[in-house]
Amino acid sequence: MNSATHVLLVAVAAAVSSIGCSNIERSRDLANPKVSATTMAQQVCSNCHGMTGSAESPNFPNLAGQMEPYVIAQLNGFKSHNRHDPAGFEYMWGLSRSLTDEQIKGLAAYYAAQAPAVQRTEGDRSRIDAGKSIFTTGVADKGVPACASCHGNQGQGNATFPRLAGQHADYLVKQLVVFQRTDERPEGSVMKVVAHELTKQNIDDVASYLQAMPGL
Repeated sequence: MNSATHVLLVAVAAAVSSIGCSNIERSRDLANPKVSATTMAQQVCSNCHGMTGSAESPNFPNLAGQMEPYVIAQLNGFKSHNRHDPAGFEYMWGLSRSLTDEQIKGLAAYYAAQAPAVQRTEGDRSRIDAGKSIFTTGVADKGVPACASCHGNQGQGNATFPRLAGQHADYLVKQLVVFQRTDERPEGSVMKVVAHELTKQNIDDVASYLQAMPGL
């Protein structure tokens, strides 16, 4: 290959690369305020949360059908470093740091508009009935209120109280333990009090029920 041909090929490669990076509808540039929330959701967030907000891995929460105010609050919490549970800050601090208010609102609207998928049952099926009792009536002898009183009768969520129906059981267990044992989610003061009274079995039971909850 002569030098002139080499220079030409390098120039063509650079031009193609430039075109790819400038394609705003396929951009993965989280620092670009012009990138739409839909593009971010499909090009970046989908790597963990799925194209429509239904995560394959139980390490990541399902976002499909999630409450807009809740998603906005969580993204702002990550961006401000107010939410610092390990699973959150390891992934989300860097990803959220340059998001604009408009992009955050757009991401929340995108996921709220997605239809939740019926999830595979991950927990022990024998615990689902016990979990339903906790969700609908609470744990009376410990003063634990019914989860439904804040999260809705179908676990559909209510404003800043998140949708829980169809969430991965493993993810729910991890977050309840965070509320119970740490101050890594300071905005969750109500949940810290509630979770403190739950036993490991209570947590496993309610997580199993919510993951398999009907009415998605």
